[in-house]
Amino acid sequence: MKQFLGIVCFVFFGSLQAQEWQNSFDEAVTLANAEDKPIVLVFSGSDWCAPCIRLKKQILESEEFKTYASEHYVMYNADFPRKKKNELPQALAETNTSLAEKYNPKGHFPLVVVLDKHQSVLGKTGFNVRTTPKKYISILNGFIQ
Repeated sequence: MKQFLGIVCFVFFGSLQAQEWQNSFDEAVTLANAEDKPIVLVFSGSDWCAPCIRLKKQILESEEFKTYASEHYVMYNADFPRKKKNELPQALAETNTSLAEKYNPKGHFPLVVVLDKHQSVLGKTGFNVRTTPKKYISILNGFIQ
């Protein structure tokens, strides 16, 4: 019984956390329009890019950022993993490639692009290891007028 409750709690709380990141860019655009929020589009290499991994751990997974982002942003991760075991479904990989062609043509990683609900670029930033979640939120908000 304890094991069952543990699984239920993991699934429930895991799904709450997962709700911050949209599963598709189309979902992100739809939600941004419905809630009148900007989209934070993160280009990452989750299994090979050390700065991407640090951005995720230090900023994106911090409680401060997650709490703020859930209220103010629509989040989408355009991931480009290289390891076979982390390979994305073809449709998702194609979407991410298309987004990179449009918003990240130079292939910078990590790159965080803030878009308005109409998919226009408001600003772009990378990652500095000395930044804090509070400072990063301030950078992103600086793009939003």
